[in-house]
Amino acid sequence: MGGRGGTGVREHGGAALPPAVDAGRLRGRSVLSDLDLSAADVADLLDTGARLKAMRLRHEPHPFLAGKTLGLIFQHPSTRTRNAFQAGMEQLGGHATFLGASESQMTRGETIADTARIMSRYVDAVAARFARHEEMEEFAASASVPVYNALSERFHPIEALSDLLALRERFEDLKGVKLAYLGDGNNVCHSLLVSGATAGLHVAVAAPPEHRPDPAIVAAAEARAAGPGGRVEITDDPFAAAAGADAVYTDVHESMGEPTDDAKKASLAPYKVTEAIMAVTRPGGVFMHCLPMRRGEEVEEAVADGPRSIVFEQAEHRLHMHKAMLLLTLG
Repeated sequence: MGGRGGTGVREHGGAALPPAVDAGRLRGRSVLSDLDLSAADVADLLDTGARLKAMRLRHEPHPFLAGKTLGLIFQHPSTRTRNAFQAGMEQLGGHATFLGASESQMTRGETIADTARIMSRYVDAVAARFARHEEMEEFAASASVPVYNALSERFHPIEALSDLLALRERFEDLKGVKLAYLGDGNNVCHSLLVSGATAGLHVAVAAPPEHRPDPAIVAAAEARAAGPGGRVEITDDPFAAAAGADAVYTDVHESMGEPTDDAKKASLAPYKVTEAIMAVTRPGGVFMHCLPMRRGEEVEEAVADGPRSIVFEQAEHRLHMHKAMLLLTLG
C-alpha cells in the first residue's frame, strides 16, 4: 500500500485510488460543520475532488466504494445535495437509500437518537439534512457511522467545499483569492467564512447589521485565516465588499423553512447582486450562487444568466466534492 512517500496510490477493488486517500486523516470521521476540518483536510478533499472529476471526464470507472451503502435522511427538500450524494455513491460503486421528511418513523415520535442507532446498523454512513443544527449533532452523537451535514440552519459545509473546488479550478491557487458574499449571514455564509478562511481566501461579507453572520463563527474564521494568510472582512457596504473581488456570491434572502419576512427582504434588498456590483470586481470576476435562486430578488437576471455567471459549474462540482467526502471517509 503506497503512502505519500511511496507510489502515491494504493489498490482498491482493482483500481488505483487518488493519492490523497492515503493520508487517512478523514477516514471514519463525521463532518457536521466546516469547523471539523483542518487546512490539511480541506486540501485533501480539494485534491481528491479534482482527481475524481478528471477520472469521470475520462470515462474511467472508479468503483472504490463497492459494497458500501450510504443512507440519506432529509427533513427538507433537495435537488443538488441529494442527487450529488446518490449519484456520487453509485459512481463510486456503492449504493444509496433515501428517507424523506414524511418517510421515517420520526413523524410518529421515534427519537432522533433511536433513528441514528438503527440506521447505523444498516448503512456505512449517513448524510443528514435537519432543520436545526442541534438535531444534526444529536443524530451524530448516537450514530456509530460517519455522518455528513447535508444542510442545517447553521452550516452547509459540503456546499462551501464544492464552491472552493470550483474556484480552485478557475483560479488555480486559492490563497489570496477574494470572495465577496452579499446578503443574509446564513448557513452558507457561515460555511464560506470558515472553509474560505481555512483555505487562505479573503472572504468579505456585506450584510445589514441585523442579518450579519454569527459573531462566534466570524471569530473562528478570523482565527483560521491567520494561519494560511487569509482574511475576513465584515461590512454593511456591498460595493466595498465587491471591490476587487475575484468572485461575488449570494444566496436567497429567505432561507429554506423560514417564514416570509417582508422586513428582512426590505433590509436585504440593497445587497442584490447587480451589474453595477459586478463592475467593481476584478477583470474576470465571476458570479456565484448556491441555488436555487430567485432572479430579480437577490440577483439581477442579467448577472444570473450572464457570461460571468458560473452557477452551473458550481452545481456540477457538488458531485465531485460529495464523492471526495465519501471516498476519504469511507475508502
